[in-house]
Amino acid sequence: MLLHIGAERTSVADATLPFGWRSIARDCFRHDPPSPLELENAIAAVEDEVARAHEGIAKGTILLTDNSTIREIALAAGVPAGAEMTLAREAVEHTFQRFASRAPGLPAGGEFAAMVLILRELMHHLDFPSIVIRFDL
Repeated sequence: MLLHIGAERTSVADATLPFGWRSIARDCFRHDPPSPLELENAIAAVEDEVARAHEGIAKGTILLTDNSTIREIALAAGVPAGAEMTLAREAVEHTFQRFASRAPGLPAGGEFAAMVLILRELMHHLDFPSIVIRFDL
């Protein structure tokens, strides 16, 4: 199932969700890195939209993407670089927790922050076990 997290919209297969990395960063984040309250507000915004759209999205399947920021998340999670990389839900959760605790060594900026948050929420609430990052899609 294809995943595309764009600037203003997120597409999961045939479903389009009304948020993207830029809209979450713009509407929810005032600091870099975002404060705990800003992260909680962003999580709530994503959860609300996922809850509205969840019936139209098949749960539990493997996601596919060619997004370079998701590749950065995979690298930050310790996934070896390659033409095809698999990022497990648990690794996304761990990376998000590292980001939320302001651990050193993670990319800065709103795009990375919003992308890891959106990916975490989608994988958790829609029960996606992993995402495969490929650049031949």
